[in-house]
Amino acid sequence: MDNLSDTLKKLKITAADRTEDCLEGCLDCLLQALAQNNMETSEKIQGNGILQLFANLLTPQSSCTAKVANIIAEVAKNEFMRVPCVDAGLISPLVQLLNSKDQEVLLQTGRALGNICYDSHEGRSAVDQAGGAQIVIDHLRSLCSITDPANEKLLTVFCGMLMNYSNENDSLQAQLINMGVIPTLVKLLGIHCHNAALTEMCLVAFGNLAELESSKEQFASTNIAEELVKLFKKQIEHDKREMIFEVLAPLAENDAIKLQLVEAGLVECLLEIVQQKVDSDKEDDIAELKTASDLMVLLLLGDESMQKLFEGGKGSVFQRVLSWIPSNNHQLQLAGALAIANFARNDGNCIHMVDNGIVEKLMDLLDRHVEDGNVTVQHAALSALRNLAIPVVNKAKMLSAGVTETVLKFLKSEMPPVQFKLLGTLRMLIDAQEAAEQLGKNAKLVERLVEWCEAKDHAGVMGESNRLLSALIRHSKSKDVIKTIVQSGGIKHLVTMATSEHVIMQNEALVALALIAALELGSAEKDLESAKLVQTLHRLLADERSAPEIKYNSMVLICALMGSESLYKEVQDLAFLDVVSKLRSHENKSVAQQASLTEQRLTVES
Repeated sequence: MDNLSDTLKKLKITAADRTEDCLEGCLDCLLQALAQNNMETSEKIQGNGILQLFANLLTPQSSCTAKVANIIAEVAKNEFMRVPCVDAGLISPLVQLLNSKDQEVLLQTGRALGNICYDSHEGRSAVDQAGGAQIVIDHLRSLCSITDPANEKLLTVFCGMLMNYSNENDSLQAQLINMGVIPTLVKLLGIHCHNAALTEMCLVAFGNLAELESSKEQFASTNIAEELVKLFKKQIEHDKREMIFEVLAPLAENDAIKLQLVEAGLVECLLEIVQQKVDSDKEDDIAELKTASDLMVLLLLGDESMQKLFEGGKGSVFQRVLSWIPSNNHQLQLAGALAIANFARNDGNCIHMVDNGIVEKLMDLLDRHVEDGNVTVQHAALSALRNLAIPVVNKAKMLSAGVTETVLKFLKSEMPPVQFKLLGTLRMLIDAQEAAEQLGKNAKLVERLVEWCEAKDHAGVMGESNRLLSALIRHSKSKDVIKTIVQSGGIKHLVTMATSEHVIMQNEALVALALIAALELGSAEKDLESAKLVQTLHRLLADERSAPEIKYNSMVLICALMGSESLYKEVQDLAFLDVVSKLRSHENKSVAQQASLTEQRLTVES
């Protein structure tokens, strides 16, 4: 360290004299000291005011410039040295050196700037102001096609510099995207895929940029999908494949890129990984199996990519995914069920799958997960059944296959995601009167629905429970179903549902309440009173924001309530005539006609 102090003193003198030979000797000593103890040497350099000297030594003409830049790169490996490098005015001369023709100068300058930018707001800001990023991107473009080792080393350093410059900084990443960095990096990857260090740097850069929504369009206009799949096929090491996965996942969120990845053959790679890893109990293999199957499901979220892989239900990919469902591996069961749910996004696919026995496979899977089952698998299989139940022609087939019986086994579930999908599946299936009546008379189901109608912490479950209650009445038109719902305390929830913020739910509730009033008013009368139905209807009619169909169905319901003495008295007390008579001039003809009819009924009855 005594030697170092002497060197630093000597450096101050020689820097002033600009004697190149002496200067070079001092710089070599500094580099040696930094190699032995970087932190301590860096502290001494800062303490002796040497950084300020470097700003003057960074000239294109000097033969020592590369060494000075190398020293700056070394000291900037320490976090505490980055801001002092900025304060010493080193950024502007370093950025100027990016215009040098000397490869070594460019290499060390790129390293210095990259290290100063690493995790340093001040460093990035100074490089941004000096316009460093554009010069580096221009270099990447012009040097892109040269494949000699020295050039590849330089390209790697420049990629690393841009990475450190923009990492986790959305505005600087957006700036690089606007400068056109993405096509350049994709081209680099294609030309230099044999160079591990450069490839890795490109992948890390893609991973960062791909998180930004604005990058997806640029990526989609390149052949990134083809390059990544080509690279993926060559990799044997888990870590390298994981790096590519980290780029693929954010990119595959874009529908155009999903299709490109499918066309480039990614799916075949993923299926191969699944086949290789399915029986392994190694941690890395289990993780890779999950990543591959999750990515497979993600690719199926795009309409075009999904349809391409479905191939009319005859596609080999579709058949392979089907084989995952009866597997003993939970991850594959989950991915298989999610894939079926994704394939089941149009009527044609749904009809084909139901006709080809998918429902039975999903029911078998659910049966395996009734007792202490895997919640994610339950949720995925129920999602698939719900989607398959959407086409009208599938409903009767699924009912006769026993889907409702299988689904009802999960009534005891305490998991809101499972409850939500269970409710949605049942609601999709009960368009038929017979099915609605059978389920509506199931006291256990109705009691659970009434309980879930109060699940205020889970709006989805609460909404679906209300909708299913209403659907049971609307589709069954059965007195027994209404009695079961009255006995279970469900009436108040239907009245509350009539005030929902969603018009469709308001409407469903009003139609169900009108059926109750027409078919079973006697047994429901007290509950309708205590739920303040009449006051609710008055509010709906008086509110100008109520949709025409809500006003219409509210008036139909008022007429139906006249069969009850106590409810009719409430109607009279609230002066409904005033509200109804105003609606006779409503712009909607049906509302105006129903207002006239309702007004007549109210006048006659009074």
